[in-house]
Amino acid sequence: MRRKESPFTKPDFDEITDEKSEEGRFLVLHNDDFHTFDFVIDCLIEVCNMESVQAEQCTFLVHYKGKCDIKKGTYDSLKPFKEGLTAKGLSATID
Repeated sequence: MRRKESPFTKPDFDEITDEKSEEGRFLVLHNDDFHTFDFVIDCLIEVCNMESVQAEQCTFLVHYKGKCDIKKGTYDSLKPFKEGLTAKGLSATID
C-alpha cells in the first residue's frame, strides 16, 4: 500500500525568520500620560506621514493598550522616525 503524502510541508529552516530580524523591527509608540491626543495625532501625521484617521487610531491604541506598533522595517529605516518622535517629547522605541 502506498503512503499518502501530507498536504502540509515542513518549512525549510532558512525560511523561518525571527521577529527581531533586521527586516522585522517595529517602531513602537508608548503611552506617557502627559501629551494630549491632539498633540500625539499631529506628531504622527507630521513625523510618520500618517493619514489623520490612522494617526487617531494609533493614538487611541497607545492610550488604551499602553503602546502601539507604528511602523515595521529595518532599524535604519525606522531610526529617523524614532528620532523625530522623541524630539517632540514622545516615548518611542525600536523593538
